[in-house]
Amino acid sequence: MSRRLAQGFEGESSHRRRDAVEAVVALGANLGDRAATMTVAIKELARLPLVGAVRVSEPIETVAVTKDGPDASAPAYLNAVAVLTTRLAPSVLLAYLHAIEQRHGRTRSARRFANEPGWEDRTLDLDLIAYGDLVSDDPSLLIPHPRAAEREFVLGPWLAVDPDAVLPGVGRVDEALARLREADGQADEAGR
Repeated sequence: MSRRLAQGFEGESSHRRRDAVEAVVALGANLGDRAATMTVAIKELARLPLVGAVRVSEPIETVAVTKDGPDASAPAYLNAVAVLTTRLAPSVLLAYLHAIEQRHGRTRSARRFANEPGWEDRTLDLDLIAYGDLVSDDPSLLIPHPRAAEREFVLGPWLAVDPDAVLPGVGRVDEALARLREADGQADEAGR
């Protein structure tokens, strides 16, 4: 069974053992008891097969972002990032993330892929941000997450867990966060 989980849904032509990688998972919730839900979800991540160490940032509270921009009147999000050491295939890990979301009452308004933003409130959101240095443009498994470099609530907590983090295709996370903050500062200046 472990070999199958490490191979993924498509399998591999060789039966070699998959090396452990670090996978980055962003957690968010803005409905219900956010802190309790995220605490249980983190414990569930740690119990997944072929998952070793799990390092988690402190949660931060953020304003909900809607299709029209930040909305302070919407329920606020609690966000965190977990870095997992795993031998699970990325497709299998993503399936587990979706199953954990569903167990916590996550409902999706429609089937969509990671490159299509969703704006609904969530009891729990688990996004696979990165999986080692893998880059995948498969619509059902976009890695790294296509909007990770645009989200301070992902980059900041990720740096708290791994100060040397690198987002494949983007570069160092600390530099990406600095660019994002600079762009936000310039946008704020232009709006005055």
